[in-house]
Amino acid sequence: MRIRPLTWLIPALATAAAVTATTLALPRGGERAPDDARAAAAADARPAGKARPDARNVVLAVHGGAGTALDRDKTTPEREKAYRDGLTEALRAGQKVLDKGGSSVDAVQEAVTELEDDPLFNAGKGAVFTADAGHELDASIMRGSDLKAGAVAGVKSLRNPIEGARAVMDKSKHVLLAGEGADDFGARHGLRTVTQDYYWTQARWDALMAAKAAEKGDKKAADSPASLADAQSKGTVGAVAVDERRDLAAATSTGGLTNKLPGRVGDSPLIGAGTYAKNGTVAASATGAGEVFIRGGATATLSNLMEFKGVGVAKAAYEVIVKRLPALGGDGGVIALAPDGTFDAPHSSPGMLHGYLTEDGNVVTKIFPDETPPNS
Repeated sequence: MRIRPLTWLIPALATAAAVTATTLALPRGGERAPDDARAAAAADARPAGKARPDARNVVLAVHGGAGTALDRDKTTPEREKAYRDGLTEALRAGQKVLDKGGSSVDAVQEAVTELEDDPLFNAGKGAVFTADAGHELDASIMRGSDLKAGAVAGVKSLRNPIEGARAVMDKSKHVLLAGEGADDFGARHGLRTVTQDYYWTQARWDALMAAKAAEKGDKKAADSPASLADAQSKGTVGAVAVDERRDLAAATSTGGLTNKLPGRVGDSPLIGAGTYAKNGTVAASATGAGEVFIRGGATATLSNLMEFKGVGVAKAAYEVIVKRLPALGGDGGVIALAPDGTFDAPHSSPGMLHGYLTEDGNVVTKIFPDETPPNS
């Protein structure tokens, strides 16, 4: 069985091309099928520098952070598979919700939870270290039907910060809780808690050591494998979805920046900066230079361009991510999904790990620069 038909979605473009992106058919039930050429028809390949959608008929998309991107020539087959599998498993988790007629909010939460549990990504297990060798995590979630939202910032003991954000949305009158108060709120509502060592990974520790050495003027540290690996996969994870009721939702989660000052909060837990969802316009989750995304009100601006100027999702996303934010001094990307299934993932950084699920059950993952040209 496949995802139930969504008659309101625009039909997939029959002539679109799929370049090097991996495509997988995912029937209901979660079993992986062989590569399916129909995913190629879902992708709307666009020339670099053109504000055209990436794909049509998308119901769920995820990202794993923007950065320098993985180098195809230096990435082992095993590492490539691990990243593609991580994105795919997140999409499968959200798909299970949508297959059962579940809400877009539940779908994005499940997808982000999967990414938080994967140590390859900078969220939950595998979060980066602060300057004092600790972990402080941020997350947010938003429902497009009524603009309800919840977020946590600087949490240190919630296993899955996105669960904390959902609890704030559903079980409090607030939008954002921070620090010890957020941790305590999650624990009181039965969320899983961990000690700081749960988040630890060798790769993130090595990245912190490289950052510390670079601070002291060690040029070799700045170009070390640890520093390069951190730059390649830095940033946030996130998800956007539309369900059969045409309700939009978005969610974002991150460990922040390697060697960040304790107490630093980026865009990920801030509604309208790192996360936004509004029925009728867009569900968006951002990743990149958090301070710039805050100053530019990135995701809310994207929605406002669509609502008040009447532009499409691709043009609005391109305007914000490629044209406006770099002028403020930072780069990054966004996954943006319109209620009709039109999807775009522009980025001004060299790369952005992401993937999407189409209405008929196909998955596309993109992890290399030639799969996702910048400024497009």
